[in-house]
Amino acid sequence: MKRLFFFGVLIILTSSCATEKLNLSPLSNNFYSDTKGSDSDRGSKKNFNINIKENVNASEISNIISTFPKFKNNGLNDEVTSLKYSLQNYLYAIDASNSNGKSRALKSFEKSYRKIQKLRQNLDKDDNEVLNRYLVRLKTNISVIEDTLPGS
Repeated sequence: MKRLFFFGVLIILTSSCATEKLNLSPLSNNFYSDTKGSDSDRGSKKNFNINIKENVNASEISNIISTFPKFKNNGLNDEVTSLKYSLQNYLYAIDASNSNGKSRALKSFEKSYRKIQKLRQNLDKDDNEVLNRYLVRLKTNISVIEDTLPGS
């Protein structure tokens, strides 16, 4: 009985210790895209001073991008794909300190977001609730990131 108690306490202690969370983000350590900025963008570039790879909200956005569900409505799925590309470009632009790229990505995100809101009217209750949860999480994380960026 003492051994069982000892092993139980040992298991609880080892499993409750804080460990570093795995980064399952679809964004690798050396990702770059065309949002890196052209030579004309470089003059207007601001340094955001945010480490996107260690930012919890950016990781949450990456997680949402990779786990976004598929819906029965093909038009909605197409718009969700567009929204996900906008979000990836947003994260790329922040990592590259490209304010013009960030602005373009946010505008594209907002455009897709509005289209998705219109398409939500045709969804059944369950799909609508799932979609709403994902959209709220996205907006919340983007708002937090925008609040932490200087000059935003």
